[in-house]
Parts: sequence; structure tokens; C-alpha cells
Amino acid sequence: MILTAHQPVYIPWLGLFHKIFLAEQFCIFDIVQYQTKDYNNRNLIKTHQGPIWLTVPVESKNHFQKKICDIKIIDDGWNKKHFKSIQFSYKNAPYYKSYIDEIEQILLQKTYSFLTDLNTEMLKLMLKAFDIQIPIVKASDYDFTGYKSDLVLDMCIKLNATKYIFGSQGKDYADEASFNNNNINIYFQNYQHPQYAQLHGDFMPNISALDLLFNEGPKSKEILISGNITKI
Repeated sequence: MILTAHQPVYIPWLGLFHKIFLAEQFCIFDIVQYQTKDYNNRNLIKTHQGPIWLTVPVESKNHFQKKICDIKIIDDGWNKKHFKSIQFSYKNAPYYKSYIDEIEQILLQKTYSFLTDLNTEMLKLMLKAFDIQIPIVKASDYDFTGYKSDLVLDMCIKLNATKYIFGSQGKDYADEASFNNNNINIYFQNYQHPQYAQLHGDFMPNISALDLLFNEGPKSKEILISGNITKI
């Protein structure tokens, strides 16, 4: 079984969806420490004034002692601001009407206490839009132990993985020998970001994958994987 994992992030970029596309199971790795000024609670969208951050406010006091699964959202009306920003930025995109109703349901018609629950719901919506169907589990539902490479290895063993996909930064900490000793093959993703039709001027990579969906609609999956491997 091909496994990959990633911490829960808000409206993710294309590279995460390619990594999930390559796998046969995805684990939401919500048991690691919450990081401020990272993508756990924010991401970029493109507007006519350039890129802007959409940031979900969270209770980050003592975050060095908290796992991502324990981080709570501050209910200060952020969701209405995010929805308006998405509306304003993409209302003229070709496939805006194809996705905006489901985004509205998540942002305006549901309430989330924990960041990981919001991120999971948004991830599932986007996976559906990309037509990527894969079983999803949460690390917080298991008893994975260890630190960094050993933690990932323990997850692989307990989920019966035979292959594991790291992101490119995995090379900085993965103990390849320990995976080999447990008969688990590993792969380090090297995502090549595609270009596609965008609104608001010159092409801008590395923003939320919502941008691709609104602009390219049913062609999004083909564009997402273009120029990258499709099987490991």
C-alpha cells in the first residue's frame, strides 16, 4: 500500500494534491506541533491587487506545547471575510459557479471549533473537485510514537504501508536505512508547478489550489499532474 501524509493545511497548494494523487491512502498528520506563520491556518489567493493571505485566527497561546489537532479557531467573523475575498477575486473566473456554493457551505453554513476539522473539510471538498478518490485517516486516531523520521516510520508500519511518499523536505530528516530495514520503499516528491490560465495579470505559482479550480474547472486534474510523475 502506498501511503503519504501531511499536516492539515488551509486551502492547500497544488503540490499536496499531486502527492495525494500518487498514494493509495492519505494520513492527516495532525499530531505534530502547530507552527505559527506556516500554512496550517493560512494560504494565498491571487487578487487584482496581487496575492493576499487568507488567515484563520487561532488560539496559539502555548502553541509549542500543542499539537495541531488541539488548536482552536477564534470565532471573530474571519469566515465571512474569507468568503468575500474569494468572491471578489474569482467571481469572473470561468468556473466560479461550479465550486462557490460548496465553499460557501463550509465557510458560512458550518461552524468549526478546531482548525484540523475545518482544514479536513476543505481538503475533502478540493479532492472531490480534482476527482482524487482516496481513503483518508487522521493520525490523532492512532497511537503513533517516535520523533520525525521514526514517527513517520511507526505510522507506516501501523498502517501497513509498503511505500511512503515524502515531500521534498523529507530528505532533510528521513532515515532511509530504517525504512529499508522495514521493507518500506520511500520516494521524495519533486513537484514541478504547471502554468495555466489565471486572472489578474502575470502567472503566479504556489498559491491555493482554489485558483486552478476556479480558472480551469474540469481540466484541473490533468493540469495538476502535468509535467510530473503519475505513478511510483
